[in-house]
Amino acid sequence: MALLKRADSDQRNLAQLFGFTDLVPLSVSSVGPLFSVAATGGVMAAQAGWWTLPAILILALPFIVSSFVFRLMNRHFPHSGASYHWSAKIVGKKVASYQAWILILAYFMSIPPIAIPAGSYTIALIFPNSHPNPFVQTLATLFWIIFAAIPLLMGSKPTATITKIFFTIEVLSFGLLVISGIAEFHSLSVPIHFGSIPIGGMLVVAVVGATILDGWEIDSYAAEESKRPRVDPGKAGIVGAILAFCFYIFLYPLMFAETPLSKLANSSDPLAQWGMRLFPHSPAVILIPVIASAAGGLWLTTFILTRVLFAMGRENIIPSSMAKLSKKKVPYVATILILIVTMLVCSAQLLFHSLGTFFGLVLSTAGFFLLAEFFLDSVVATIFLITGHKKHPDSEINLHKHRFLTAGSIFSSVTMGSLLITFFIFGPRAIGAGIDQTLTVMLVMGFGFAYLVGKKAKTLFIFHGNEVKEIKEVRTVDVV
Repeated sequence: MALLKRADSDQRNLAQLFGFTDLVPLSVSSVGPLFSVAATGGVMAAQAGWWTLPAILILALPFIVSSFVFRLMNRHFPHSGASYHWSAKIVGKKVASYQAWILILAYFMSIPPIAIPAGSYTIALIFPNSHPNPFVQTLATLFWIIFAAIPLLMGSKPTATITKIFFTIEVLSFGLLVISGIAEFHSLSVPIHFGSIPIGGMLVVAVVGATILDGWEIDSYAAEESKRPRVDPGKAGIVGAILAFCFYIFLYPLMFAETPLSKLANSSDPLAQWGMRLFPHSPAVILIPVIASAAGGLWLTTFILTRVLFAMGRENIIPSSMAKLSKKKVPYVATILILIVTMLVCSAQLLFHSLGTFFGLVLSTAGFFLLAEFFLDSVVATIFLITGHKKHPDSEINLHKHRFLTAGSIFSSVTMGSLLITFFIFGPRAIGAGIDQTLTVMLVMGFGFAYLVGKKAKTLFIFHGNEVKEIKEVRTVDVV
């Protein structure tokens, strides 16, 4: 390996402005707990009923283990590319190129399913009991996509500040829901019937659950923007993962216990069904925090994807324009491009029925690819924990010290990998015919993407806090 040159910090570096108190709200808000319950609770209730609760508990374990794995990886390799960079550093650029494809799909497929409901909830708040036409729904959706550009283009600190405001609304609303639910439990409680174990339904819930248990990893993608890149990123993710899980520990049992399952099953907003029982004359009590939760999730999910594209553009494996920074140290080209494509997809889905059906099927794969991302992260972490001391002596890894984390990463890899496989069996029943074929095509396309960008994978951009070095690879697997 030969050191070529010290990178120009003004051109290649993001501004290191995030503190720990910025990263924690980012991690929790990126999960969007209230919106997640509103968006997925109906599908979960329909697929598994009361067995949704143990399914979420089972899935939460490997995700929380993953937060500790991410903490380890951030301590050794903080980088705005996070998962993509770790894979390149530990396994090699060819594998990392495929993982980059999974990352792009996972996060982009997650954006329109947040933006469209945000618009619908806004219309329901302003015009209750209305039946808006597709054009009005499109305008409301476009409003939130454009709004997301404000914090994203203003810079890291404004993004954190605006997120904290929306996060505060969500936390206060969560407290109100829990206190009100407990206070009204005796008058609203409904019979509890678990019934026989719906194995297929629970497996579907587990994959769908990936969309409600991810997002806390945003602090890893914000590592280069952290004041303490080897200390706070990862740690904030652990706090975010646990806090988000605490939302579900309280909300799902109360919602299921106080609302007839028939009203929750396949409801477009089961949280509103519960809220109507708690606050029959005040729908805004539910709608405002759900909108705040969706809005935060929208720009923070976009934030993650912009940092992935920024990292790849900086290494010239995708157009280098993706790495262009504004005066506020924002990858503005990547941000604007993602938001424009999101606007086009959302508009097509809402305005044109045939395209809406197609995009609805494609976007429903978000949970699968999010789970695939965490699966690959766990595999990469396992390889690092087992072989890292040999290939990366600079990492100062202590295998004995991390033996429990090694076991945890293996457990997460096996669990998530098994869920991905079983989804091909039970996915069509929950989502619809064609989902297996859609996933297969998109997975195969990833090999073409990896081949094309892998040919350009000549450099690996290494971030060391305030020191950044560009390393030329002789062999893609021997990156130090």
